[in-house]
Amino acid sequence: MKTQTASSPVTPASANEPKPQRTEEEFQKIVLEQMPQVKYIARRIHEHLPQHVPFEDLVHAGIVGLIDALNKFDSDKNVKFSSYAKFRIRGAILDSLREMDWSPRDLRRKSRQIDSVMQKLQAELGRTASEGELAKAMGLSLQELHHLVNEIRGLEIGSLHAESNTDGQETDLEQNLAGPPDQDPLTLCLSGERKERLEKAIARLPEREQQVLMLYYQQELTMREVGELMGVGESRVSQIHTLAVKHLRTVMSVAAH
Repeated sequence: MKTQTASSPVTPASANEPKPQRTEEEFQKIVLEQMPQVKYIARRIHEHLPQHVPFEDLVHAGIVGLIDALNKFDSDKNVKFSSYAKFRIRGAILDSLREMDWSPRDLRRKSRQIDSVMQKLQAELGRTASEGELAKAMGLSLQELHHLVNEIRGLEIGSLHAESNTDGQETDLEQNLAGPPDQDPLTLCLSGERKERLEKAIARLPEREQQVLMLYYQQELTMREVGELMGVGESRVSQIHTLAVKHLRTVMSVAAH
């Protein structure tokens, strides 16, 4: 008669053992590999800021975000490190700008005034107002409106931000723009009703505003490259972008109510 020996269960090593730490050399190698992405993100954000904000400060903040990403990244989450790092880098740069609070209160007041007039015109016209209609409603000439938009463009910090209707938290609508089908899981999980609303809102914008958003966010061109394609200057592209973001917020806000 055979005696059966009870074997004790084997616990996977990964359950109890800490993950191997990167060596200093590996750490530095990854930082150097990701530096082009840090500078690219910093440059795109800097395009929307006044000249007195140093580009180097944004790069430094981005590096802090990259290091934070390296320390917190979990390879078991099935997300590429470059995708995860992109969000951490961008978030760190935006956080550093918010801490600076470099924008005057009067400028913020004017920005809110434009938003209010846009919302009013949207309700009255049932569509997105043209630049001429917006300027007239604000009692400004088209040139004065363009000048004002140039002044407040830095408040947008180069992205599509909107306030969530559920928890009041700021959401990044840029990540919901239509993109290629082979996107990483982190982007794919953001699809759904909000993405559909955004696509419909973009379709209601003036053609030039749609074109700027698509070239800038989908094709990831710089403002200068967008301007060359559209046959206008970089400053004009920035104006169109700022108005497009404001129009988009207004359309999304109206659609949500």
